[in-house]
Amino acid sequence: MSNSNYYNVTTWPIGDPFTDVGEVINSIIADIKDRQTATDENDGGKPGAVIYLPPGDYRLRTQVVIDVSFLRIEGSGHGFTSSSIRFNVPEAEWPDLHELWPGGSRVMVDLPISDLLPDDESKSAAFYVERGGSPRISSVEFSNFCIDGLHFTPDGSELPAENSYVNGKTGIFVASANDSFRVNGMGFVYLENALTICKADALSVHDNFIAECGSCIELRGWGQASKITDNLIGAGFKGHSIYAQNHGGLLVTANNIFPRGASSIHFEGVTRSSVSNNRLHSFYPGMVVLAENSSENLVATNHFLRDHEPWTPFLGVDNGCDDLHGLVRISGSNNSVIGNHFSEVVDAQSIRPSGATPVIIRLAEGTGNFVSNNHVVAMDVRSASSDSCFSAQVDALLTTGASDGLAVTAVLVDSTSARNTILDSGNDAQVIADRGANAVRATPTLGFAAAGATQSSQGAGIPR
Repeated sequence: MSNSNYYNVTTWPIGDPFTDVGEVINSIIADIKDRQTATDENDGGKPGAVIYLPPGDYRLRTQVVIDVSFLRIEGSGHGFTSSSIRFNVPEAEWPDLHELWPGGSRVMVDLPISDLLPDDESKSAAFYVERGGSPRISSVEFSNFCIDGLHFTPDGSELPAENSYVNGKTGIFVASANDSFRVNGMGFVYLENALTICKADALSVHDNFIAECGSCIELRGWGQASKITDNLIGAGFKGHSIYAQNHGGLLVTANNIFPRGASSIHFEGVTRSSVSNNRLHSFYPGMVVLAENSSENLVATNHFLRDHEPWTPFLGVDNGCDDLHGLVRISGSNNSVIGNHFSEVVDAQSIRPSGATPVIIRLAEGTGNFVSNNHVVAMDVRSASSDSCFSAQVDALLTTGASDGLAVTAVLVDSTSARNTILDSGNDAQVIADRGANAVRATPTLGFAAAGATQSSQGAGIPR
């Protein structure tokens, strides 16, 4: 029995952390509960504990179940490296690679396939957090280690299995109402769902590397006063990079969100929250979606880049949204979209439907939205691809010259949305709105026709 509240999985006498770290951590949690039984002893009683994973590879064959507060599970390195790049390198080249797998303090999720039921996520999570009663479970922390799902599985498409983003595995699933949880400095890779948290209050998801997962961060049920900040994030084409449901007071700030997620940020029923100072990059429309009457939110000073998939293994893959969908799509009221920069850098020949004018901001439903001082740069470029993920993406990001202007609809207001204010976010031809039902002040243009200014106010292929 430990005589302190600091545990090292490699020195704990029960189980072997290298063959099943889940069994080891569960036995440590049982020891914490056996030793910390007093609820009020000398103004304390249950201080919780730290469980430490030194750098190394730890296979997890038994789900870790957490039902105690004040528990910190920590490692000494998030260990992320791109499994996707490796799996798309010819196998004959693997012997020349410096490393093949993620590293650091790495938990390898190897739960039995029979337990990974798609309709029961409680069975598919490496770390499952649940406790009923009062008070809510509080102050559980995950810090500075890697959770690796190892492999994806076939999804019935023509894609190679390792590019499917499907395997039924979840990194961390928090099922019950919780308070002041922290997920900091973690690495998540090759999981169908990296981090799923229900009913969060004062949650901090900060400074993590969450990429090459089907979905990265999902806040479900309801929640308040939480933050998602300073993360590096990139989901697969079937999932969300950041998703939140019925949250109030959520702060999403200073994240660098990579492409390939079906959305960068998707809110449903989220109110009085902020999306600010993020860098968002996507290969498809529908980058930021405020849906299900998401209202009184601020979307400000973000940088949006929409361009083409340059990496050969994923050519032809998309999220099912055409270019009329909007990079930002709002179904809600009294939201503010202020001071954002949009770069729409696409091949005009690839626009869908053919001949349409791409939409940047679309007010689909709701009233009283305020759209002001947004800047749109739209370029028609000839798309190129490469077998090298890194060089293809860097080349695409750094190419800014020798492009033609692209006609876009900067703001489209559907007939189901009214009493909105649109200021200085597109010239007169780039803002399509019923001027009798919405207040519009167009961005002034120079004495010659600006890109897109010759488009009719109807727009090409734009529904009124």
